Amino acid sequence: MVRSKALEAEPRFRPRVLRDYALLADGERGALIGPEGDIAWMCAPRWHSDAVFSTLIGGAGTYAVTPSDPRYVWGGAYEPGTLIWRSRWVSGDALIKCREALAFPGDPARAVLLRRVCARKGACRVSVLLEPRAAFGHYAGTNHLSRHDGVWTAHSGPLHWRWTGGWDAHTEGHTRLSGAILSLDLDIAEGGFHDLVLELSDAPLPRESPDPEALWQTTELAWKRSGSDTSDTIAPREADHAQAVLRGLTSGTGAMVAAATMALPEQEESPRSYDYRYAWIRDQCYAGIAAAAVGATDLLDRAVAFITDRLLQDGPRLRAAYTVTGAPVPDEYVLDLPGYPGGTDRVGNWVNQQFQLDVFGEVMQLLATAAGLDRLDRDAANALRVAVDIVGKHWDEPEAGIWELHDRRWTHSRLSCLAGLRRAAALPGAGRDLPHAAALADAILARTSQTCTHPDGYWQRAPDDPRPDASLLLPPVRGALPADDPRTVATLAAVRAQLTDEGYVYRYHHGGHPLGDTEGAFLLCGFTMALAEHQQGNEVRAMHYFERTRSACGPAGLFSEEYDPAQRQLRGNLPQAFVHAVFLECAASLGHQPSIR
Repeated sequence: MVRSKALEAEPRFRPRVLRDYALLADGERGALIGPEGDIAWMCAPRWHSDAVFSTLIGGAGTYAVTPSDPRYVWGGAYEPGTLIWRSRWVSGDALIKCREALAFPGDPARAVLLRRVCARKGACRVSVLLEPRAAFGHYAGTNHLSRHDGVWTAHSGPLHWRWTGGWDAHTEGHTRLSGAILSLDLDIAEGGFHDLVLELSDAPLPRESPDPEALWQTTELAWKRSGSDTSDTIAPREADHAQAVLRGLTSGTGAMVAAATMALPEQEESPRSYDYRYAWIRDQCYAGIAAAAVGATDLLDRAVAFITDRLLQDGPRLRAAYTVTGAPVPDEYVLDLPGYPGGTDRVGNWVNQQFQLDVFGEVMQLLATAAGLDRLDRDAANALRVAVDIVGKHWDEPEAGIWELHDRRWTHSRLSCLAGLRRAAALPGAGRDLPHAAALADAILARTSQTCTHPDGYWQRAPDDPRPDASLLLPPVRGALPADDPRTVATLAAVRAQLTDEGYVYRYHHGGHPLGDTEGAFLLCGFTMALAEHQQGNEVRAMHYFERTRSACGPAGLFSEEYDPAQRQLRGNLPQAFVHAVFLECAASLGHQPSIR
């Protein structure tokens, strides 16, 4: 893995505001595509591999399909329930569309990027540029470049690549560091189309070049078969899209990455920019519970399987996050790249050094949800027992908590475990299989009530921190406490009064700074607020927070971690899986009577 790279020249495509990007994903890796038809970000062959296209963060690598006439207007949309994106450009009398996808479901060893350029109205001309640059731009893109039967092949560092459909391309701009860029001008008659297929792998590619039509048909069919029915949610189209995003981020191993990107800043000129291309246990639990709410049992089963394996293997040493292969997250370091404007290029994540107690509570909630649908096998049932035992031994120890801060006895972590224990203790046969779950829940509640109840009646962040925290809204929704418990009601009121501004919800106050000065509105908390208001029967307020929060996205309907309401900008890595997960749960829950009162 390369840790630094000095670029020879400025990239051809500049970073855009995050709302302008669309996501292509196949479960094993993802790509961000910008309005100029440029792939601004893609790691290969896996999520946590080095990037091969990295202009998003100041690296190198180019793959762009752009109208030749610079006077065009851009747009685009997903095909319903899929991550097949249709870029759209209106240029003069021409209407150009480019259908874009990563072949789905993905092959862990080989990325296959499909692009079909269509002249929908009038003849069109587009310019195509290709130069893969492995290791965040460190390696030249066209080593051993050759063309045979109209198919280009080359290496970029450890990556093999093959490009089909660019037979008339020529090389330009040869330099010592970059090699050559392949350049192609495509003229397409009205009603016609042209296919381009790019393959990337760290192993030798198959002998035969792929058939674009067969790949498109397979991808369409796989997406069509993957979705569950969301017609009874309050936002069916967006719920379908959220499902597609979660599927696109979920590997064949069952692991779901927290986001497709790394190092996108949570605030301008802030040191908070992290690498989220790993599978967080907590996030995956949120996704599994949301999947259960809409009957997406395949996503639920995959979440349960991955987490069960990790818990049975690591027990009390369960990490907060893993790579999608189940390996430890690498230590954090900084690349010598310009970075996304306002950010710092950080690879790896220091979460690998943390113990987070709330993760075990989320695991118990997920496994209890699966058990309630009769989808808990013997291994998963054993994992549930392991989680209960671990919480029994460690629930009163300092730990990093949901926001991954310094070690403390965080209230949310204890209430998360309380919710998991209550759900587990209510399962059939729990008296036999989990005999101590109910008593342990009572002990945690008694101690937490004694040390973490604010004089005004709400749950405070920690015994030594009297501030409210929006994370404390979720445990009662999950069953930690009844909806009419005075602390549940008071906590919701405190968050509403102190942590909301014009319908957006923030995590907590940072010292004496006003909301919005230190970070953006936290979209997870906005949807959690909607669930909490719904649990109280406050349907108008619930819909208010739901609608306000779901507006915080761009044309592609992707949510980042945070949102800057003043500038109407997305902040942080994109797309953020747990935001899409809790949005999906909201869409399924609002409009129905809450199941936990």
